[in-house]
Amino acid sequence: MRTVRVIGSAGAAVILAAATATATAAPSPPPAPQPRITDAQVNTAVTRIDATVTDMMTRTGVPGVSVAVVHDGKVVYLKGFGLRRTGESAKVDPDTVFQIASLSKPVSSTVVAGALTTPDEWDRHTALPGFALKDPWVTDHVATADLFSHRSGLPDHAGDLLEDLGYDQSYILDHLRLEPLSPFRASYAYTNFGFTAAAEAIARAKGTSWQKLSEDTLFKPAGMTRTSTRFSAFEQAADHAATHVKNPDGTWSPRFVRDPDAQAPAGGVSSTARDLSRWMRLQLGGGSLDGKQIVPADTLARTHLPEIVSQPPTGAGGHPTFYGLGWNVSYDDAGRLRLSHSGAFQLGANTNVTMLPLERLGIVVLTNGAPVGLADAVALDFFDTAEHGKPGTDWLALAGAAYAQMETAGRSPTDYAHPPSGAKPAQDDSAYTGTYDNPYYGKLTVTAGPDGALTLALGPKPMRFPLTHYDGNTFSYETSGENAVGRTGVFFSDGTVRVEYLDANHLGTFTQE
Repeated sequence: MRTVRVIGSAGAAVILAAATATATAAPSPPPAPQPRITDAQVNTAVTRIDATVTDMMTRTGVPGVSVAVVHDGKVVYLKGFGLRRTGESAKVDPDTVFQIASLSKPVSSTVVAGALTTPDEWDRHTALPGFALKDPWVTDHVATADLFSHRSGLPDHAGDLLEDLGYDQSYILDHLRLEPLSPFRASYAYTNFGFTAAAEAIARAKGTSWQKLSEDTLFKPAGMTRTSTRFSAFEQAADHAATHVKNPDGTWSPRFVRDPDAQAPAGGVSSTARDLSRWMRLQLGGGSLDGKQIVPADTLARTHLPEIVSQPPTGAGGHPTFYGLGWNVSYDDAGRLRLSHSGAFQLGANTNVTMLPLERLGIVVLTNGAPVGLADAVALDFFDTAEHGKPGTDWLALAGAAYAQMETAGRSPTDYAHPPSGAKPAQDDSAYTGTYDNPYYGKLTVTAGPDGALTLALGPKPMRFPLTHYDGNTFSYETSGENAVGRTGVFFSDGTVRVEYLDANHLGTFTQE
């Protein structure tokens, strides 16, 4: 018998009894997704890789590429293409060491999964001594999972500009306390140094360094013999791929060196296609590799779950994209989980890993060129071919356009290279020279040379930037580093100077001492 109490508007209670009522049966859950890709389909996609990579290298000019594919616990493709360094003859092979940029994040989440004993430890508050965010309550409650999934409230890429200016990890993590916060656990913003703070805290809690924790927990047990979190190991590897950028004439040159030690857990791993094939086998094997359980299956499985929406659906029938613990997480029309992550250094590297765990299928693509979409496009082309027998679109054109859009997103709307007609003259040098201070970016010094040219100095070393006059008290300089945005404005006013590209979070105003 079911008895339902209904409360009327006057407060009277009426008891209704239905002795013979039968509850409507609850709808059955949809069936669990099933594997769809056959061995023959995988073979078709694998057979296409050589031509795909060669064509995309020809179209983009990217000097070197290395690719690994794993399926059903085995490495089914492993090959290098092109040159380690332009102007030299050494070729890329499966053991060539590449900087993998933000593909470091899922590697690092694997390390932390191996250091934890239960999945709920991801939700514990673990912090470096003295580490703080702007809100004391968030400081006291932020957990490893919050920082690994970019839902702490820190702004997008918080701390990256400090790294560009030459500040070390300690300084950067200490100054995150000045960054404005968006709603805790309710907003997504990709932050390398929030991620780094959490990883370093885990290593500190274990009484070791991040590199040693990574070696002991993952690299050595998994036989990843050429993988490291230290830039020095990459640089000293005999078989390593130099980073390249594209020149105005379309050629590629190894003009820059990218030392990511300050954000080692988030972007500082270097590895090879062979090593990462072993890592993918471990990922797809529930933490097991060659019959040995290296990472607990349950702590690893937690990294594959959605933690926050990173991209809402676009258009009717679209699917949201989530961020997990070091992974982009999504589900396709068949309900299958897809895990992926790209890595990009504007100074010369681009990588991608994509896996369909239900199919036990994964691909990793490493390149030694600044991002033009090749790494992502090879992975997208591979899975499209595995699913449908051939690619349904030109993935290189789509991925390349996406990266081009991101590259121009931070540029100033003002063309500082061309002053306006009727521009006002600058004041005497003495109106601008001197030392200015900022609690976040530190000292800024403006000096005048013998020829009257002004130079702005920033950072601990410091870095020096010649100023070019634009209009009145407005100058500009050419930015440099991983996050360079071309020319940026420098605005002098009443004993202060504001640097445009440092001011996205309203932290870019310096006050004269």
